Amino acid sequence: MTRRTKALLSLGTVVALTAASFTIATNAARATDPEPSTQQYRPYLHYTPEANWMNDPNGLVYHNGKYHMYYQYNPEGTGWGNMSWGHASSTDLIHWEEHPLAIPRGRDGNNNVIEEIFSGSVVVDTRNSSGFGTLQNPPMVAVYTSNYTGAHPSLAGKQAQSLAYSLDDGQSWTKYGSNPVLNRNTSSFRDPKVFWYDNASGADYWVMAAVEADERRVLLYQSTNLKDWNYLSDFGPANAVGGQWECPDLFPLPVDGDPNNVKWVLAVNINPGAVGGGSGGQYFVGDFNGTTFTAENIDSASQLPPGDVLAGFNGGSFTGWNIQNDPSTSSGPWASAPATGALPGQQQVTGHIGAGLVNGFHGGDAPVGTMESAPFTLDKDYLNFLVGGGNHPQEYGKQSGNQAPPGYLLFDGFDYSGTLTQAGWQLTGNFQAALNPSTSGGEFAIGKRINTFEGGPYQDNNVGTITSPEFYLTNTNIAFLLGGGSRTDGQLQVELLVGGMPVRTANGAGSGDLNWQNWDVSPWHGQSARIRIVDNATGPWGHLTLDNMVLGSEPAKVRSVETTVNLVVNGQTVRTATGADSEHLKWNAWDVSAYKGSQATIRIVDNNRGGWGHILADEFVSSDVSHVEQHDWLDWGRDYYAAVSFNSAPAGKRIMLGWMNNWDYGQNTPTSTWRGSMALPREVALTQTPAGPRLRQEVVSQADALKNTAASYTAPAQDLQPGTTTLPIAGDVVQIDAEFSPGSASAFGLKVLGNANESTRIGYATGTQRLAIDRTNSGNEGFHPAFSSVEDAKVELINGRIHLRVYVDRASVEVFAQDGLTTITDQVFPTAGANAISVFSEGGTARLESMTVTPLNPAMWGG
Repeated sequence: MTRRTKALLSLGTVVALTAASFTIATNAARATDPEPSTQQYRPYLHYTPEANWMNDPNGLVYHNGKYHMYYQYNPEGTGWGNMSWGHASSTDLIHWEEHPLAIPRGRDGNNNVIEEIFSGSVVVDTRNSSGFGTLQNPPMVAVYTSNYTGAHPSLAGKQAQSLAYSLDDGQSWTKYGSNPVLNRNTSSFRDPKVFWYDNASGADYWVMAAVEADERRVLLYQSTNLKDWNYLSDFGPANAVGGQWECPDLFPLPVDGDPNNVKWVLAVNINPGAVGGGSGGQYFVGDFNGTTFTAENIDSASQLPPGDVLAGFNGGSFTGWNIQNDPSTSSGPWASAPATGALPGQQQVTGHIGAGLVNGFHGGDAPVGTMESAPFTLDKDYLNFLVGGGNHPQEYGKQSGNQAPPGYLLFDGFDYSGTLTQAGWQLTGNFQAALNPSTSGGEFAIGKRINTFEGGPYQDNNVGTITSPEFYLTNTNIAFLLGGGSRTDGQLQVELLVGGMPVRTANGAGSGDLNWQNWDVSPWHGQSARIRIVDNATGPWGHLTLDNMVLGSEPAKVRSVETTVNLVVNGQTVRTATGADSEHLKWNAWDVSAYKGSQATIRIVDNNRGGWGHILADEFVSSDVSHVEQHDWLDWGRDYYAAVSFNSAPAGKRIMLGWMNNWDYGQNTPTSTWRGSMALPREVALTQTPAGPRLRQEVVSQADALKNTAASYTAPAQDLQPGTTTLPIAGDVVQIDAEFSPGSASAFGLKVLGNANESTRIGYATGTQRLAIDRTNSGNEGFHPAFSSVEDAKVELINGRIHLRVYVDRASVEVFAQDGLTTITDQVFPTAGANAISVFSEGGTARLESMTVTPLNPAMWGG
């Protein structure tokens, strides 16, 4: 049974029109949503499943008058997992009918899951080369990745390519009995995209593009029957290599429609490391000769961007840098001079340039430290650099160092010349005066410390209490460093005693690293107190380590367990970057235009002793251009990923579809019974530009059928004075076509999904020629720390103007600039009822040359 019918769902006829207000009345439509109080963000135009989790589009194919969309689907919940193939079909790419589960997970005879169904593609085998059907009823064949679970008897943990076939137009599927058909015996070989290649020599065959995701390589294979595959060649790493490569797609396109000038496009999705942050897609343009793809738009990884090299580490020393190596080691993590490559025990290091680099692996992952450049003046718009190593970002609100807050150091920081007993402490149980305080055990301690592991003869099996002399609570906070075991049963904790009773307690985190904790002691201000360490725990992590208790007015800042490169201005970190759990250094670029003229330093931090607890850095270049932006991106926003194209689309069109989400926060988006949407389908074409042939994208023409042109609003051409002007039309499901010229304005553009307090801003900065979606004040941004953001791209004016086409759909904004040469796609989660549309100008007068706002009838949900 399916949920959606083929009939167009009407928006309704209620439109309120006054001289001052023209508002799309969607409340009646929303009233028909299932669970209307929890479906605020259900889109009206974009596909979502009726329930549960959806991510990457799979198996996109046109067959017998229908577009089929399969997708990664969790039939059992709203988070990623239980991966199977969902299925929907459409006759027009806009109105979708959801079908039952297409390809479920594989199970053994005991009903144990042994295979998850990861991404892949579907072809129509018109020649019946596979033998699964007949020439009269050719099969649809799905080529997908089998992700074998730990329960599989021979392929546990491996990924390989498998087949399933359908003889009833994609409604039911049978898995091939000899799966997998292509196995490299690796754990990240996935995402096959298959197409039929018409060879000029007449020897036609199937071609598969798949990825070794961790190696950032696209592998090409050929087959005549879809069952037996031979290796052809591979491509990569190239351009953006900061994360895993996924979901490749290889297809030909004529340049500006010229059949005598055909280029091939290789789309490669990447996570993380995309231009907007997290997930995204890049593409290459070049030639495919049936065996090898050769790209024309590869940026040389060894080529520095134009500008001034602030630090290249190629002179054999760290001259000018303040180096802080871990005092507990002889030289870690930085040593006294740059590394020349990989260090003992380290995998191969790649991507660095020249004779030296910063490599924080001296002594392995365990040592910690910082290194900071001499001050310099920011005089250009960008700071480009290479970064690799551990993926441990700086954590908001935490400190990169290990500094105590200001205040009075209680108990001399345990740096007694004698024993704890001589200083007035009381010890019971196994704890011995001669062993306390300790000078060993517990990383990040400051001097001597109390360590119940070292404080008696039985290590983790020591039990007893250690109680301080009295002191007075003359301030509001006690900050302290604490490490050791994590127990919640009261058998292992530090206590604040007031009147002999514990009023505050703290536990370790199951780690030898001490980190800052804090007690608010203001309720007992002026009273006497004691500290008591209770250790009645035995076995692994049956101990605590305590150090550096400070009584003061400010709470402690927790230490960030980071491996980062940071830009510091006026003592504050204003830009930060980390690695991708990879020994490959990739280019990063900070826009520092807001700080031009300021003094700054580069601070490289290794605060992590665990796995991938090191950082790599090289070639800091101050430049007028962003080196990262030299790559070609399918979309410059945060929410366009895993984009692949439909096989066999009519009229030779190339139609791409992407998942409108980002792995940075995709599992936290504030939806209820479902999670995950598709972007609007886009027709892509190649057009000649000064840089060479590049993609132009537009929403498929079938979307025009949704326009409610009778209710559209056209604004007169006008000058936009500084400020924001709300239009006499509102709506949260609209298409906006607008053209601006900058005039004397420093910035101008649109605001959508707005109310008195919030909006999503689509703005153009004249000085930098950058178009941006700003969702930092778009409604609900707090559900994940990575969500609030500004996504921008350089967009040059054409004849002094910028043309924008914007699709707004309740909880998303898709912007197509200059007829689709640049696109930016972002999710947003506005407050209920936020539907105002405005234009704005800043720093001068801009010109609105033309604008039409057209309500769109819902294609998915509504009444």
